[in-house]
Amino acid sequence: MKRFDDINVIPLIDVMLVLLAVVLTSASFIVQDSLDIKLPETESTTEYVPPKEKVVNFAIDADGQLFMDEKPTQYPALPTVLKPLNPKTPLVIKVDDKAEFGRFIQLVDALKAHNLTNLTFLTEKAQSE
Repeated sequence: MKRFDDINVIPLIDVMLVLLAVVLTSASFIVQDSLDIKLPETESTTEYVPPKEKVVNFAIDADGQLFMDEKPTQYPALPTVLKPLNPKTPLVIKVDDKAEFGRFIQLVDALKAHNLTNLTFLTEKAQSE
């Protein structure tokens, strides 16, 4: 009988690398949105394709709370947070269906005051019956 002095771990490493590649590939397709925002429905919604450059996301929830890149932000602090942004920076705005319209106008007014006009508004495609 042959004696085993060492264990060949190369097949185990191969399997682990394949599993790692599968996890990393599938994880890049999973996008989690921690904010519970129900977008308004529209008939002419097209699929949103994010640009290659960095996008700044704004969201307003049903209670009117403003979020910038999923971090709570106060409306009076908007001029301070918007000042360093480049006017060509792509901005994505999500507003809850139940949010107060005045909050949305406050955000757009602050963006306009800083010449930030590269805006995308996200909506849901209306369900046709």
